[in-house]
Amino acid sequence: MSKTAVYPNDPRIHVDGPHLLRLGLNSGAISLLPRQPARSILNGRHASRLRGRGLNFEEVRNYLPGDDIRTIDWKVTARTGEPHVRVYTEERDRPALLLVDQRVSMFFGTESFMKSVIAAEAAAIIAHRVLGQGDRVGGIVFGDTDLAEHRPQRRAAALTRFLSSVGALNSMLNASMQPEPTVTLNNVLTQAIRIAHNNTIICVFSDFDGLDTASEGLIRRLAASNDLILFNISDPSSKALKPDLKLTVSDGNQQIELDSSNPELSIRISAAMEDRLDQLQLWSRRYGFSIVPLTTAEPTLKQLLKLFGHQGGQQ
Repeated sequence: MSKTAVYPNDPRIHVDGPHLLRLGLNSGAISLLPRQPARSILNGRHASRLRGRGLNFEEVRNYLPGDDIRTIDWKVTARTGEPHVRVYTEERDRPALLLVDQRVSMFFGTESFMKSVIAAEAAAIIAHRVLGQGDRVGGIVFGDTDLAEHRPQRRAAALTRFLSSVGALNSMLNASMQPEPTVTLNNVLTQAIRIAHNNTIICVFSDFDGLDTASEGLIRRLAASNDLILFNISDPSSKALKPDLKLTVSDGNQQIELDSSNPELSIRISAAMEDRLDQLQLWSRRYGFSIVPLTTAEPTLKQLLKLFGHQGGQQ
């Protein structure tokens, strides 16, 4: 699926749980909190505004001088004849749900890394940071036929289990795979809707292969009451295929090798990739979520530091 040869233990091709755990040492400069660096992609003109932790209802009590009149509970006040206010406390933490695509379509790269590696490393870095800022982290790791669900928890052991699942599915990928897919992108989005409650951070790490008209409704529902961030992972070949690239594609049942030296074919494939990105950007503007573009051409951490406001990878 790529012209890059598969070497054992090559971190550009495969990653494992221990490798993903070590990425926590470099995650401190990245933040998913509402206050973002001025140059952060999450602080851009078209980015959604991160909500931060929500409020939990605690009690109704008598009004005291200095209380905000906007907190008055008018129903209780009318029933008792005395002013009462509703008291809220800030949530101790908020959950983050990370959806990590490790399907065979992600086992592709014409530059330095596989898309599957970029997705795994980006998810690991974000997971470390979420836990580091005191929030719960969990997710759904999915391949073409396998899926692992991890409910958000604020425990280091839960993070280790999640990253082990990412590493396990990543290690299963190989160029000779011809799966019969039973897990689709829409399946995973539907499952995320079932798991996520209001005010969840939802991050999707994928090339969004399989995006269709039904995906729009699912993405709209996820973005309606949560902070949705799509980490769109692409390869430079989506802009222009290299003429010497041997490209094998599959629909899950049949496999065919494409001649990338054919200019018409190159244009059609590039157009299909651009259409997918255009669709995501349209939905981003319509439903108010953020898109973080990642590429296989550069190391994951370097890209994230720059995108989150640390130019040139400087912390």
